[in-house]
Amino acid sequence: MDLTLVDLPTEVVRTDRLVLRPYRPDDADAVHRACQDADIQRWTMVPSPYTEADAVEFVTRTTVDARAEGRALTTAVEADGMFVGAAGLHFTPGPLGPAVGYWVAPWARGHGYAAEAAHALAEWGLGLGAPRVHLTADVRNAASQVAAQRAGFTREGVVRSCLDYRDGTRGDAVLFGRLPED
Repeated sequence: MDLTLVDLPTEVVRTDRLVLRPYRPDDADAVHRACQDADIQRWTMVPSPYTEADAVEFVTRTTVDARAEGRALTTAVEADGMFVGAAGLHFTPGPLGPAVGYWVAPWARGHGYAAEAAHALAEWGLGLGAPRVHLTADVRNAASQVAAQRAGFTREGVVRSCLDYRDGTRGDAVLFGRLPED
């Protein structure tokens, strides 16, 4: 994947309905509100409890640093000018290629935003020469698996005991992949 001509700190990816853009400080309130949701707490590793300080850190440092250091294209997902979720393409080394991740704010679910954002990020990465892009979804997270399939990813199997849970246990994830010809 060739990122030499990409200005990651400012890169924006657009779809017909969405703008996947860098976070801004004024996203902190919406991120904080969204991360109070039980499903986001269950399916992601956001801190719990999720504080306003966590949200400020996330939008002003964590995501900014990931872009500046070339580790990920972290994006706020916006529809009609409103924050609706988070999505990213993480440039993890290894044979699986970059990893897509996403969550949708509770007030924006049911509109296909996760699938649209995942598809856009996969296309972006594949368009820059990634030989494949992948994502994982907890085996119990049916909504995320549906979003992955709608985004054009193919279910490749189950990776056993690869997820760390808050209580110290581990869980299984479904592995999905997309190739340039998909």
